[in-house]
Amino acid sequence: MSPTVFRESGFRFLFFSREETRIHIHVQCADGEAKFWIEPSITLARSKGLSEADLRVVEDIIKEHEDEIRIAWHKHFGG
Repeated sequence: MSPTVFRESGFRFLFFSREETRIHIHVQCADGEAKFWIEPSITLARSKGLSEADLRVVEDIIKEHEDEIRIAWHKHFGG
C-alpha cells in the first residue's frame, strides 16, 4: 500500500508502507522520483530522473508541508 499524503505542482508525495521506520517521504512525477528523509532533517536520500531544479522545488514543498507529513506518518504508521 502506498498512501498519497498530498499532491502539488505535478508531484505526488507518498509513503511506501512498512519500508523502514525513519520518517521519510517519496515523491513521484512523470519525469522521475525521489526519496527525502524528514528526520533528523529534510535531506535528499536518493533520486532518479529529477533535475536539480525539480529537487529544489520538491524540497521547498516538503519544508512547507513538514508538519502535515509528520502527522500523516504517525497516523498511518502509529506512534
